[in-house]
Amino acid sequence: MPGQRQRAGGAGEELEPIVADAVAQAGFELEELVVQQAGRKQIVKVVVDGDDGIGLDEVAVVSRAVSEALDSRDDVLAAAYTLEVTSPGLDRPLTKPRHWRRARLRKVSVTQAGGDAAAKFLARVGDAGDDDVELLVEGQLRRVAYTDIEHAVIEVEFKEPPAAEIAQLTHEEEGSR
Repeated sequence: MPGQRQRAGGAGEELEPIVADAVAQAGFELEELVVQQAGRKQIVKVVVDGDDGIGLDEVAVVSRAVSEALDSRDDVLAAAYTLEVTSPGLDRPLTKPRHWRRARLRKVSVTQAGGDAAAKFLARVGDAGDDDVELLVEGQLRRVAYTDIEHAVIEVEFKEPPAAEIAQLTHEEEGSR
């Protein structure tokens, strides 16, 4: 599956290893780096994530680490800049096994590779491995290889998922919940 990280041209290509290293030292992973010109300043947008997600306090830690790294490399980013550090939004495509692990028991919209309309379906996420994910589709469990998934995103739900679906995905007896 294609990766999420976007490489920015120009200064962004030189900045990426610097930013990725600072983010990694803070204990997270660089998802995306975008460098844009905005008048006389540049906007450096850094999207970070981790296996357990990232909270506001952790965003602040990463922001300080990236800021220090950028400030120490004036040769790469000589102009004034605005740094934006954020976590991926709910609409981020599920492209890596860890994205699927974090989406466990969530409802997702999946488009299978191949592109015909019948290849799009809603499912609930079960166990995610390194190469495939267990999905509950219309009451049936099935394993789907990541390579067979063209696009997948989390669907927002406003009510609790049905207990029967959760029991099926957690391999519990419904009465033992």
